[in-house]
Amino acid sequence: TSRRSCTMAPPTKVAAKKGAKAAGGADKAKKAALAVKKGVNGKSKIAIRTKVHFFRPKTLELPRQPKYPRRSAPRAPKLDHFSVLKFPLTTESAMKKIEDNNTLVFIVETRANKAQIKAAVKKLYEITADKVNTLIRPDGSKKAYVRLTSDYDALDVANKIGLI
Repeated sequence: TSRRSCTMAPPTKVAAKKGAKAAGGADKAKKAALAVKKGVNGKSKIAIRTKVHFFRPKTLELPRQPKYPRRSAPRAPKLDHFSVLKFPLTTESAMKKIEDNNTLVFIVETRANKAQIKAAVKKLYEITADKVNTLIRPDGSKKAYVRLTSDYDALDVANKIGLI
């Protein structure tokens, strides 16, 4: 009878994994213990400065949320339709403009612009202006030449206003 040699079979893969897992678990535990001991903020990388000047970092700026309005009532507009047009001019040259060029001539508020003058004429007299030319007179007041569209006749409008 021949004797068989009594050698052990090589360890299976499952057994090898268990051993490695146990060793890996111990490693992990050591690392975790070290991290607890040292703290997680131990390694801080110093930022590399690329510019000579330091600029304060931008932070979040929230919009203001006031508890009460700083102004009790909203401001009324300084230039309403009535304050834009002061009065129509009735000089000879203004009358000539009315007859020949279909244009009304007004003295207006100095701070009013052409768009505001056009809107005021439309609102107050229910007529549409084609264009507005303005000039500052030597006495400091502003004169506006309001050219009417072909739909309206300046003579009729002047009669309605009471110029003629």
